[in-house]
Amino acid sequence: MIAHLRSKTMAVVASVVTLSLLAASPSPAQAKSRPEPTDGLVEVTSFGPNPSGLQMFQYIPQSVHRHPAVVVVLHYCTGSGPAMFSGTRFAALADLHGFIVVYPSAPREGHCFDVSSPGALTHNGNSDPVGIVSMVRYVVKRQNGDTRRVFVTGMSSGAMMTNVLLGDYPDVFRAGSAMMGVPFACFATTDGSMWNSQCANGAVDKTPREWGDLARGAFPGYRGARPRMQLWHGTLDNILFYPNFGEEIEQWTDVLHTSRTPTFTLHPRPNWTHTGYVSRGRVQIDAYSVEGETHNLGFNVPEWADIAVDFFGLA
Repeated sequence: MIAHLRSKTMAVVASVVTLSLLAASPSPAQAKSRPEPTDGLVEVTSFGPNPSGLQMFQYIPQSVHRHPAVVVVLHYCTGSGPAMFSGTRFAALADLHGFIVVYPSAPREGHCFDVSSPGALTHNGNSDPVGIVSMVRYVVKRQNGDTRRVFVTGMSSGAMMTNVLLGDYPDVFRAGSAMMGVPFACFATTDGSMWNSQCANGAVDKTPREWGDLARGAFPGYRGARPRMQLWHGTLDNILFYPNFGEEIEQWTDVLHTSRTPTFTLHPRPNWTHTGYVSRGRVQIDAYSVEGETHNLGFNVPEWADIAVDFFGLA
């Protein structure tokens, strides 16, 4: 059960790839403290092109806007869409704010999203991003969703996929929130492996322009607006190491044409450093560094969902 994974994660992370990206689950006491969404998670079995066989789950609140926003919530390795439904606050926030939530599941062994293959790092490629975008288009069509308000968020493997989707499909997503991820294409491999130890260990160091070119190169010829990005990382993360946070900031400041010097620096909590990078009168990159936190950050700070939804402009 997901509630029991947290205590096991750190003990085996060094040798087991499928647990290497696991964001450990909350204790039963933590889980009980969260508002529970109403029942209503539904699996959709036919939603469009889906080359890698992802599963789709959707949550439509009882009170939904006439043209609702769509938020895609992506799980960690060994996780699932239903686990993110029950283990995060996004469905409860959908009840409050009238948006629709899509929870993809990666059923392959290890339950990680493909953020490594050439086909995953290409607009209209042949892997997971295609299926996830099909889910979005299905919901937009069936529920009269607002194409100007489509967002994506996730933790660990899901955070890496958030970076990938914003590179592959800047025409679909308006913003993302990545909880403990790595830059677009940092995890790239060409040998069929889905694991890149050099990236995971924070050892891939590129210039902002090099990172930006990788993200822009996913969709050659695209000249439209680029989605904004929110980033989270714990300084003691020993699964996707903390240097990846700085590399993400370098990538998205280049893509979004902001200064690499923060416009503001705040400390909303004693161990939080919140920096914002503003361009065209709006925060384009919203970054949270959390001192002393490990790869458990996503569950130790459950209100990140509220902060992400606020960043999306849905609150």
